[in-house]
Amino acid sequence: MFENIKSDIQAVFDNDPAARSVFEVVFTYSGLHAIWAHRIAHRFYKRRWFTVARIISQVSRFMTGIEIHPGAQIGKRLFIDHGMGVVIGETCEIGDDVVIYQGVTLGGTGKEKGKRHPTIGNNVVLASGAKVLGSFKVGDHSNIGSNSVVLREVPSNSTVVGIPGRIVKQDGKRVDRLSHQLPDPIVDSMRLLQREVEELRAEVQRLKSEKEKETTSPSLPQRNTL
Repeated sequence: MFENIKSDIQAVFDNDPAARSVFEVVFTYSGLHAIWAHRIAHRFYKRRWFTVARIISQVSRFMTGIEIHPGAQIGKRLFIDHGMGVVIGETCEIGDDVVIYQGVTLGGTGKEKGKRHPTIGNNVVLASGAKVLGSFKVGDHSNIGSNSVVLREVPSNSTVVGIPGRIVKQDGKRVDRLSHQLPDPIVDSMRLLQREVEELRAEVQRLKSEKEKETTSPSLPQRNTL
């Protein structure tokens, strides 16, 4: 336990240049308080003392503005900077050396059962306002941009931005925007509609051409039977 406390404090110094002393970090960093409260709540949760665990997490939420469900699994050296408005769901899994800024949501997309929250890999940065929703993985060493909405798995070493989130960089190289566009049902519907309209236009043009041929072709002379 003491090793975890020391590593949590060191994570603050590693990620926040404003941190000046251990005393200041221990007594004034709400993100650190939320993590420590969660570690206690998670112990009760694993022992199936669910009500006690939720009481601890709700008290922590009231004091810090950070809501971490006691069922969430958090790795080593998590750093929550500022932290106000952060929400982490019950089945969320967070790896080591992750950085989370204010307003981040690691949530689900509905009322499904079982694993319904994301798995965050190691050394991931989640910028302010980012929303990662659903049961999928964000790969190691990835960055999620401010106010992005991510609905699909993110490969390792990727940078994701936008609504819906799209990969703009992978393995240090810029990537084609369209080939890595995360799904947008409205855009997909519009593209399908456009293809159908083009097919209908082609069919109408074909029918018009056939009609014109019929009207312009010379009629055969009638044979005199008398």
